[in-house]
Amino acid sequence: MDAHRLARRLRTGLRGWGGVGAMAAVCALALAFALLLPHTQSSGAPAGGAGRLAHGTQARAETKCDNGAAPQDQSLSPSGGGGTPVVDRIKAREDRRLIVGVDTNSYRWGYLNPNNASGALEGFDIDLVHRIAKDLLGDPNAVSFKAIPTNQRIPAIQNDQVDMVVRTMTITCDRLGDVAFSAPYFRTGQQVLAPKKSTITGYNDTLAGKKVCSAEGSTALDNLKADKGGKIPASTDIRTVVPNQLDCLVKLQLGEVDAVVTDGALAASQAAQDPTVELKGGLFTDEYYGVAMKRGSDDLVRQVNRILENYVKDGGWTDSYEKWLHPTMDQDDKKSASATPPAAHYK
Repeated sequence: MDAHRLARRLRTGLRGWGGVGAMAAVCALALAFALLLPHTQSSGAPAGGAGRLAHGTQARAETKCDNGAAPQDQSLSPSGGGGTPVVDRIKAREDRRLIVGVDTNSYRWGYLNPNNASGALEGFDIDLVHRIAKDLLGDPNAVSFKAIPTNQRIPAIQNDQVDMVVRTMTITCDRLGDVAFSAPYFRTGQQVLAPKKSTITGYNDTLAGKKVCSAEGSTALDNLKADKGGKIPASTDIRTVVPNQLDCLVKLQLGEVDAVVTDGALAASQAAQDPTVELKGGLFTDEYYGVAMKRGSDDLVRQVNRILENYVKDGGWTDSYEKWLHPTMDQDDKKSASATPPAAHYK
């Protein structure tokens, strides 16, 4: 189905934020690498329903890398090292801007708010980029945002298309072989999203015979492949794999799949976009987002880690969480486990 036909179906079949989000995903597929956005100041969050993060027993982080440490504990300390060659090259550019790969379709993380006439990107990840630019270059506006699909995050870094990626990217041992990561800036885990009327209850036997969507290059897809025939039934159809994670929501809305597996933080935002879907079961993994950079750019990694430490200490992280994520992730007076910034442990 081409983008124009899909857009027509969405306009006639969907309403509210769900439809807006779905059409934004279609546009993003066509523009993903062509879109290079100059930074503009963000405004307030749009009106919209607030989804809720379903809480369950979250799995402990047991994955260890070859050196015996967890993947989120592999980054360089903020201090130490000599010289700042990578940072100096960024500062020496004629257009003195940080080039950052982001998402433009994840509600409350990195997205184009249709109610914001300025066309500025908004969200939790976008706030973090602004802070990095401010502390690194002295100007929060010194950013060029580049829309990067989920499956192109690592190639964009390796091919020098961007200086870094700030795009709900989980730190894993495998990815540490391809890119460098900052210390973790957010804790989440995998979760199932499905229609409210669905008989699916979580990441369990109720997925038998169901079509499940995930994004190429995501930890969700890695888990589905590893767990098929074990934690989930062998009859679970996991062949629907898309370039951008939000494309799974489109397919769910169109009835082309029965469920989506993605990070619980993203799933909560998608449930807020579309009141006909909900989170099923609790988080079944323990994962951490990091800022991804090119291997060998140690000076940039160290400076980003220093910025993250200060962002947490001065309350910037908490302010951003309250503005963007509290409405979708916290249940009444109960805070999500994600509401506290993760502690940094360096190698």
